[in-house]
Amino acid sequence: MSTHSNDNQSPEAVAGLNTLKGSLIKDFLAGFLVFLIAMPLCLAIAKASGYPPISGIWTAVVGGIFCSFFSNSQLTIKGPAAGLIVIVAGSVTELGELFDTDPLHAFRLSLGIGVISGVVQVVFGLFRLGRIIDFFPLAAVHGLLASIGIIIFSKQAYIMLGIDAPKGADPLHLLAYLPGSLSQNVPPIAFIGICSLCILFFFYFVPSGYLKRVPAQLVVLVFAVYAGLLFNLDKNHTYLWPNSFFDPEHPLAYEIGPRFLVDMPEVLKNPSEAFFLPDFRGVLTWVGLKYIILFSVIGSLESLLSTKAIDLLDPWKRKTNMDRDLMAVGLANTTVAFIGGLPMISEIVRSSANINNGARTRAANRFHGLFLLAFVLILPNLIHEIPVASLAAMLVFTGYRLASPDEFVKTYKIGVQQLVVFLGTIITTLATDLLIGIATGVLIQMFLNYINGAPLACTFSSTVREADSDGDGKRIEVGYAAVFSNWMIIRAKIIEAGITNKVVVDLAKAKVVDHSVMEKLHELEKDFQAAGGKLSLTGLESHKPESDHPTATRRRLEPPIGMKPK
Repeated sequence: MSTHSNDNQSPEAVAGLNTLKGSLIKDFLAGFLVFLIAMPLCLAIAKASGYPPISGIWTAVVGGIFCSFFSNSQLTIKGPAAGLIVIVAGSVTELGELFDTDPLHAFRLSLGIGVISGVVQVVFGLFRLGRIIDFFPLAAVHGLLASIGIIIFSKQAYIMLGIDAPKGADPLHLLAYLPGSLSQNVPPIAFIGICSLCILFFFYFVPSGYLKRVPAQLVVLVFAVYAGLLFNLDKNHTYLWPNSFFDPEHPLAYEIGPRFLVDMPEVLKNPSEAFFLPDFRGVLTWVGLKYIILFSVIGSLESLLSTKAIDLLDPWKRKTNMDRDLMAVGLANTTVAFIGGLPMISEIVRSSANINNGARTRAANRFHGLFLLAFVLILPNLIHEIPVASLAAMLVFTGYRLASPDEFVKTYKIGVQQLVVFLGTIITTLATDLLIGIATGVLIQMFLNYINGAPLACTFSSTVREADSDGDGKRIEVGYAAVFSNWMIIRAKIIEAGITNKVVVDLAKAKVVDHSVMEKLHELEKDFQAAGGKLSLTGLESHKPESDHPTATRRRLEPPIGMKPK
């Protein structure tokens, strides 16, 4: 992954950027369209995290306005992320149990964790640890994201259907209880939730065209608000639902009312209900320490993954300085935690929408934050009319996308070993927690690398050196093993050779080249190409790939006894 900034760009890139002058209108429109997508997601993520719904708005406002001044990331949208729901909600629950306090005070204890975690992220950036993303095996990272998707689904499906979830149940039990709980649904709420989910899937699978440009979340909001008014959800009352076609005279009765709508304070009238100060008593506890690690490491990992992906989609091929971006996110996280906001990251879905809607610069992120601020100040009553079932449907859809069947198929195609890491991470995470889950994925990959031939001595070190050139550029020779855990050393040597030069990486002596390194080498090839250089690989002719996938793990075939390797 490239962590260099784009201060020295190619003439082509500079020419492209010069055309961005006067693009304020495009950024304005993109920011407005992203705001339409972000607003309901911010509310949904905050509520699912155990925070007041307005907390999600504050996060996007600070992320949009604050980060756009400090980060050089041009097209990423900063805000709350579904991938952090599990961590944030866990901190609220465990800190509340530790201090035996009510949910509101537990939320303030979580804010204290958020403040310190932001400081840790700033330290990561100062010490140039933006490359922390490179330490984790890719299959474990995708397994972690998939497990987060399953956890989100297991909890939000109950809310989408109006069912009271079993208290204290873990994700596996929630999934097991769900089929038997379907008969307990509240029909008007389930109707809103299921229809909202169907709308999201319709727009997701609709072929490309003008309809694809319509924000699905906006359609869901319009439908859900209208349905909420139809069912009169803003008043407590008994709703009669037909028992069956054959027994119309004895309908079922359900108590419905404002508890099924978003609770949104009027900021201008009651600022004390919209802002919250952190409580730092949980910081020095073991629970607090665990969540500081999770907030800072997993949050940084997700943010860097998203930023890296968006850089690849940037039409002008601009590169984000990952360390600078991490510091900006850390500063914003510390700031927003002081006013009662959620942790933020560079969010992939909203960032992709930003690009698709024609954004040119980071001003689009700023506009999206300003629109959210204006909306919550001027129209808080409209937000109150949104049924929580529709927000839960958006998160159920997000959970599906994180853990879609395609993710399992793609991983299997890379190789059975990667599927083992992927599934091992998911199962362990669901049975325990995120920290143990990602650690398990790392250990499984280390074990597989060992049985594939990687010496234990090369787990965190590498015999990589610049060898004699053969006239076709600089030559980097890697010995023994090229695996995820020593990739940062290998990468540093390659970058040292010059990203604008011709560099050949010779892997002939490596007994194993794992999937993560193969993937990152291919990404580095693109970085070299964008900078005007060229990176090429050699020496893999004597290696056997685990599958036909271009980034599958390679194991060197040992020559027969009595024969010397070429």
